[in-house]
Amino acid sequence: MIKTNAVRLLESQGINIKTRDYIVDENDLSGEHVAEQLGIPAEQVFKTLVLKGENNGYFVCCIPSNFEVDLKKAARAINDKKADMIHVKDLQRITGYIRGGCSPIGMKKIFPTFIDETALLFDEICVSAGVRGTMIIIAPQDLIEYTNAVLFDLLKI
Repeated sequence: MIKTNAVRLLESQGINIKTRDYIVDENDLSGEHVAEQLGIPAEQVFKTLVLKGENNGYFVCCIPSNFEVDLKKAARAINDKKADMIHVKDLQRITGYIRGGCSPIGMKKIFPTFIDETALLFDEICVSAGVRGTMIIIAPQDLIEYTNAVLFDLLKI
């Protein structure tokens, strides 16, 4: 197991986490693929998305891996009229992370963070540890508190 910056940050705060490794498939970076390898439901694996509001800048949304973010709901979360996903080519420059290894913990800057409200349906959820191949298993409330996140309905239904 690689001890990533995200893992170190959480451990330094005494937050109880576990990590799980999985085999990376460069052709399938989906959370569903990760969930299948870990043997847990896809709705318990949360992907980290970075968006930019029309007026309010960058922000982060964590949603279940088997859903898409609703851009109108995301814009509402940040109190903006419009929001769009950032280009994947800009992800590392903005966050320090690459596609398939983006964690809501330990980005280069602290951005407003929103976690889909379904996170509270589970005792534990998974988020990226900041590298492809390793996930952090954490209580949703601990993730919410650490990232100072707001729960919000973010899913495209």
